[in-house]
Amino acid sequence: MSDLAPAHPAAPTSKTVSSAPLIAVSGLHIRLPDGPVLLPETTAQIHAGQVTTLMGASGSGKTTLLRALIGHLPQGAAVTGSLDVLGRTPHRLPADELRTLRRTTVAYVGQDPGSALNPRMTARRLVAELATDSSEDKVLELLAECRLPVDTGIAGRRPTALSGGQQRRVALARALARTPRILLLDEPTAGLDDTVRDEIAHLLRHLATSRDLAVVIATHDPQLVETCADHTIRLTPKTPPVPRTRAGEPTGVASGSDSPPAGDGIAARAIDAFFRNGHRQHAVLSGVELTAAPGSATAVIGPSGSGKTTLLRVVAGLHPAHTGHLTLDGHRLAPRVQRRTREQQRRIQLVPQNPLAALNPRHTVGQQLTRPLRLHGDLPKHARPERVTELLAQVDLPADHADRYPGELSGGQRQRVSIARALAARPDILLCDEVTSALDADTAFGIMDLLTRLRTEHRMTLVVVSHEHHLVARYTDTVHLLEAGRITADGPTAVILGRFTGKTLADDHDQPMPPG
Repeated sequence: MSDLAPAHPAAPTSKTVSSAPLIAVSGLHIRLPDGPVLLPETTAQIHAGQVTTLMGASGSGKTTLLRALIGHLPQGAAVTGSLDVLGRTPHRLPADELRTLRRTTVAYVGQDPGSALNPRMTARRLVAELATDSSEDKVLELLAECRLPVDTGIAGRRPTALSGGQQRRVALARALARTPRILLLDEPTAGLDDTVRDEIAHLLRHLATSRDLAVVIATHDPQLVETCADHTIRLTPKTPPVPRTRAGEPTGVASGSDSPPAGDGIAARAIDAFFRNGHRQHAVLSGVELTAAPGSATAVIGPSGSGKTTLLRVVAGLHPAHTGHLTLDGHRLAPRVQRRTREQQRRIQLVPQNPLAALNPRHTVGQQLTRPLRLHGDLPKHARPERVTELLAQVDLPADHADRYPGELSGGQRQRVSIARALAARPDILLCDEVTSALDADTAFGIMDLLTRLRTEHRMTLVVVSHEHHLVARYTDTVHLLEAGRITADGPTAVILGRFTGKTLADDHDQPMPPG
């Protein structure tokens, strides 16, 4: 069931509602035939000029509700109850009318908007492509409204030359270019530092009021809710939260209580990384040094756009545009993953931030776990299904999830599948990029408990990129602070985080972020 409650009963930004709601949901329930419940029974009314947030544990149906509002449901989904969006029921509309609704009235910005931006187009062209008024002045006005510094020439940059926060603003400008009446956003602050998150929150509050928009946000971020929400719909999870031991203490070895085993591990030396935007070259990392000993847990923290994802991709061999060198147990690593040996490829695995974008929507979980078993395992074909079941059990998922598709899973379940796929190769080093950023607190602790247990059991090295300092403090041994492409501090987690307690890491809005 859902619980609709005002977030700010006396907030001065809230609007007194007297008109009919733009969205009316009554007893809406969505499930797959003989499969999981995607959305528990939910009732809500959403009005123009207000910000409504959807909250709940991972798997409670937040994204499903957003997608239901644009008629984007899994094939064969069973829907009961009523759903009215501007007098229409989206999932019952003919295809041409549904396209018109999405193009003109209801705008949707997904959880990873950067992946939806054409990397060959400039920000100016991306916005003009959808604008009802595509004139130069209007496009620049939209970008400026979304708090982008148009006087810096940002309109001429491609997505790969933009930070994560800037990419989200361009995606938002594209959505607003259609002059919609309803704006839907899925985790708009996931993976962003506090400064950018607060700017996005104030921007959404302003847009709801100035444009008389109905803004609906799926989020796990309580600060975002506190800053901009008029009402919150709390969805009850379909499944119990991931169990944690001793009221939140992680399973396995606590941070700082053990010494990593001796050995060389993975190391990056004097890394200068860049990417190209047309004929120009932009620096992303400069003189970066990173070392992670076998069995250790190392965090990389820093503001949005500082190069954290690039550093992981350099180590994984997915961003070869760099100088300096990498070593694994003292032996040189080729910059391109394709030029590494099969054994080196097996030993280093990356878990990306957005598992939905990384998992093939047309392949079942079992098919996606089988592929690395074929590439890196020596199991006979008949033994692979049993190994898939074991991998699912390792990440606390039932065996029957092997037959499901990514779209049938919650965010936390998809993240566990992404981890299981990496574990299928039996890696020695696991690189984790913001793997908890879009998860509720219980699921985030569950994921980190899982990684800690696997690290302990398999002497695996973890390198974790995160903005969530409370998780970094609890689960890692050492920290590298990355700011504007440079390591400005590194050392024991308690020392480094303690040194920066109370300090806001400044966001460099013009610092580019590379692909991925």
